[in-house]
Amino acid sequence: MTRVALYARVSTHRDQTVENQLLALRLWAQGRGHTIAGEFVDEGISGKKGRDKRPGLDAMLTAATLGEIDMVAATALDRLGRSLPHLIAMVAELEALKVGLFIHNMALDTSTPMGQLMFNVMGSFAEFEREMIRERTLLGLERARAKGKKLGRPKIPPAVEHRITAMLEGGIPITRITRTTRVGYSTVYRIKTELEEAKRARQEATDSEA
Repeated sequence: MTRVALYARVSTHRDQTVENQLLALRLWAQGRGHTIAGEFVDEGISGKKGRDKRPGLDAMLTAATLGEIDMVAATALDRLGRSLPHLIAMVAELEALKVGLFIHNMALDTSTPMGQLMFNVMGSFAEFEREMIRERTLLGLERARAKGKKLGRPKIPPAVEHRITAMLEGGIPITRITRTTRVGYSTVYRIKTELEEAKRARQEATDSEA
């Protein structure tokens, strides 16, 4: 008999209760003659959270790793996660462990050839979406360059840079400089590095003349 792990999750108490989800999954498992190997629940936790923030999901995947289950069942894909790439990765992990996935509201069963095909199609759409986003980003950068726009972080005004240089030469701590000038640590450290390199170059020039 197939050992099934039932998984239920709700973000808030206004959502469908986990008991309603579990009831639907119990009826499905009973109708198929499956053995319920465990019920795993995450209450009041967003589907955007990772495995480390969802103890129920973590325990279920641990059970899969230990070979204690043959299939995972949930009422809907968004109970498992909000991100399609995350779901694809989770299914790939379950596949590697030879554990199937059943989604009640889609009648999707990845242990069957048709269910696997459906999920592969979903994965293809996810990959297509990523490529489209990447392409739009690159085209946007090219248009910006064509219009003469400078990309990257804008440089700070020369007056502010001179002020930071003076403060550094005066021995003022970097933390105080960032707070006073409202300039980020990375910028202050960059100016500090350039200042030290300039001093080193002057010293080397002086030594070579001596």
